Amino acid sequence: MALTTSYWPADTSVPVLAQTVGGLLREAAAEEGDKQALISVAPDRAARTWTYRELLSDAEHAAAWLLDRFEPGEAVVVWAPNVPEWVVLQYGAALAGLVLVTANPALRGPELAHVLNSSGATAVFFVGSFRGTDMAGLVDSVLPGAPGVRESVTLEGWLDEVRATARRSALPDVDPESATQIQFTSGTTGPAKPAVLSHLAMVTNAAYVRARCGAPFGATYVTALPLFHTAGCGLAGLGSVHQRATLVLGELFDPATLIAAIAEYRGVAFGGVPAMLHAMLAHPASAETDLSSLEVIMTGGDAVPPALIDGWTERYGVRASAVYGQTELSPIICQTSPDDDRADNVGTAGRPLPNVEVAIVVPGTAQITPVDVEGEICARGYQAMQGYLGLPEETARTIDADGWVHTGDLGTMDARGYVTVTGRLKNLIIRGGENIHPREVEEALIEHPAIANATIVGLPDPAWGETVAAVLQLDPERPAPSADDLRTFVRERLSPQKTPTSWYVTGDLPVNAMGKLQRFRLREHIDAGRLSPLT
Repeated sequence: MALTTSYWPADTSVPVLAQTVGGLLREAAAEEGDKQALISVAPDRAARTWTYRELLSDAEHAAAWLLDRFEPGEAVVVWAPNVPEWVVLQYGAALAGLVLVTANPALRGPELAHVLNSSGATAVFFVGSFRGTDMAGLVDSVLPGAPGVRESVTLEGWLDEVRATARRSALPDVDPESATQIQFTSGTTGPAKPAVLSHLAMVTNAAYVRARCGAPFGATYVTALPLFHTAGCGLAGLGSVHQRATLVLGELFDPATLIAAIAEYRGVAFGGVPAMLHAMLAHPASAETDLSSLEVIMTGGDAVPPALIDGWTERYGVRASAVYGQTELSPIICQTSPDDDRADNVGTAGRPLPNVEVAIVVPGTAQITPVDVEGEICARGYQAMQGYLGLPEETARTIDADGWVHTGDLGTMDARGYVTVTGRLKNLIIRGGENIHPREVEEALIEHPAIANATIVGLPDPAWGETVAAVLQLDPERPAPSADDLRTFVRERLSPQKTPTSWYVTGDLPVNAMGKLQRFRLREHIDAGRLSPLT
């Protein structure tokens, strides 16, 4: 029956899975113990592999190691790229009843300190260095300001220590509705907030997404989606275990390595944000390598240009599935199917997944809009976060009294239930699937003595979705900084993806009659060449 209002009732024909992250791995190891579960690839090292039985064994040893040091319910931070130790720690923590806090390896010192303190972490696991950053040194520098952290553990050599730890005869009983992870999200306002996600939510959501994407059961799945995101550790990681698939995991995103991995391991499905897909399609190796095994690409986290999907379809004959959601929803609420026609597949976010209600409401109200009328996208169901840890007021702003999670995104729903994302109520910039909050960058820039005011806006970009642009009001009494000076200044304070790639100088900022900044006007001024670039 055709919808008349923008409300999709929950499809309860598919069960919600009362399962834990550790229990899911146990089931897979019992059924497919000798199947390759994980293949870790990197540009500068040989692949490392685990069967399901080997992965479970390492996870059980890791759980025992953890329980010698921590109590069930305590939180531990993992601050590392996609090394396989990250995966072992994820399952070990789940079996031990610990809460895993995921941190972007690109974070700088103040950002890491925020993660450690606001999550209540008792430990931090890290690699010594990554992309030229002395991560061990940064950990040492922030620990004095993180009094709750009892242990800092380097992942180099950690597996040897874990494997030397005797397994326990019994591990804690873990409630599927208990917290399994804390993921940091920029949310709708302010700095990154710790969203608490349950085992049941992440396990079930991963199952639904992998079922709709159309990849055959057991098919090899290749990705370099970061594990610190729900897309990496959840959709790719847990989703692969659901399908008893082999996960070929890039330690970092390197187009040549991933293209070679698809060919070598006969990858059937590939997952990546649009920026990854763009880079791989543009890489010379993609036209010279046999990728005939590839059948499905999964993408999302940002607007997906139709031309990008068409490019992959034309070159490789693949079908596509795009996802839409946010961390607070564990994370996906809508998804296209490879069986959708092209207009729906490239022009919408698809239909809601099972067991989630979706409504489009007039912003600031509970009033549901008629079909095809824009409003705020809201969702309700099993997958909603338990809240922002220690932030009840922020939680109440995101989850209303009726349980609806307000995404802050604008969209429409048609009579068939297909959702189209049309914009954002919030001012988040989404660069390559990464959420960047303007205020955080603005506050860092204002610390510069030559900057009187700073405004950050997102500019459209065909490869990244959006890039970060800074519009500055300079102090006339001080020498003007160069763009290179400011890049260095920001990089010392924030992670690389938050650093502006373009810089402009203005005298006055556009405001409305109430004196509120009109960011969209700044984008118009940049497009029209009315602002002076800073070089």
